[in-house]
Amino acid sequence: MATEKELSDFLKQAEKKAFKRTFYNVRDEDAALDILQDSMIKLSTHYGDKPVEELPLLFQRILSNTTLDWFRRQKTRNSHFTNLTEFANPDGMDDFDLLDVNSGDQGPQGESAEQWTGRLQTMQHIESAVMELPARQREAFLLRYWEELDVAETAAVMGCTEGSVKTHCSRAIQALHRLLSARGIQP
Repeated sequence: MATEKELSDFLKQAEKKAFKRTFYNVRDEDAALDILQDSMIKLSTHYGDKPVEELPLLFQRILSNTTLDWFRRQKTRNSHFTNLTEFANPDGMDDFDLLDVNSGDQGPQGESAEQWTGRLQTMQHIESAVMELPARQREAFLLRYWEELDVAETAAVMGCTEGSVKTHCSRAIQALHRLLSARGIQP
């Protein structure tokens, strides 16, 4: 059984990656924060008594389900209402600051401003390419390569077969390669 400290440490460790993954899916910073908070509360409330080694997969599954619930609510809400703020800012990206999310980037440390800016622009291109992926490909890609889950764990979180995970990841990698190559970014 996980102690309160172990649960707290796990949530602190998983927070940034989980936020980023959720933001990639919903493309709304406030919604991503709400989904992440709801997922953490659900894990703490309903599964806090589980062994600490079971927490990562449980949390990923809860996060995926909470994100799907958000999409369902959005679909229902959008079929009945129109949000006037959607007309003011069509891409919703003006308020997002990559530097706030990337805690590892504290500025140019040991590199020129040109190198730092180039690296930042490359990261922005990669992030926008990931956001262009279809939802299932993006989810599989982020779980496998961002969350570093193996194929079986990813399949369990996504609720599909291991073969589907491999197919989604393969297609995501091919799509990312095409998108990034078109933008002049080579591996």
